[in-house]
Amino acid sequence: MRVACSLTETELRERRGVLLEKAGRAVLESKELPDGFAYRFPEGDEWLEELTHIIRLERRCCPFLGFRLLVEPGDGPVWLELTGPPGTKEFLASLFV
Repeated sequence: MRVACSLTETELRERRGVLLEKAGRAVLESKELPDGFAYRFPEGDEWLEELTHIIRLERRCCPFLGFRLLVEPGDGPVWLELTGPPGTKEFLASLFV
């Protein structure tokens, strides 16, 4: 599978400028995974909703990405894992944070 976003340059700029920039500022920690990255976000319903929205949008334009949303017990942190085929880590480094 090819690692490429299907958005036009204009659409990608808009996505980065609004949605992904906000998410990038909220990342509290990141961990490198063998095939991607895991990002820790603040706990709470606001970020659960925001991350679910991001996943819905991103899976349309980046069908190579795998998404895993992990919510720690109690008031623990929320993690979003983004994984994919070779080249995914480089793509994410330039896009998400």
